[in-house]
Amino acid sequence: MAVKPEWIEYSNEEIEELIMKLKKEGHSTSMTGIILRDQYGIPDVKLITGMKITKILEKHNLGMEYPEDLMNLIRKAVNIRDHLKENPKDLHTRRGLRIVESKIRRLVRYYRNEGVLPEGWRYEPKQAALLVK
Repeated sequence: MAVKPEWIEYSNEEIEELIMKLKKEGHSTSMTGIILRDQYGIPDVKLITGMKITKILEKHNLGMEYPEDLMNLIRKAVNIRDHLKENPKDLHTRRGLRIVESKIRRLVRYYRNEGVLPEGWRYEPKQAALLVK
């Protein structure tokens, strides 16, 4: 296991406060990690605190309802569907939609098995549009 770098000036509590502050400002977990790395010199939150950013947010009841990677894929699929409504003959984009929705279904299966999503949760394009907007 790697050791906490000596040049880190922040304690675990200060890092958790920074994470909560950034979440309340509306930043995603991945953007929070980038900000902590670039602006605060914290290379790896898990290395220092022993917990990932998502676990820290869940500990303070600021966790997301759905995983960030799944929501990003759903957002992408909704945008592609909107594009296809205006451009129905765009076959390359139609194939891209099939690929993105396949990724969504695989990710949903993984998260259902891990217990992150409820057992009966399914991806449906009509509800997905309501979910992201």
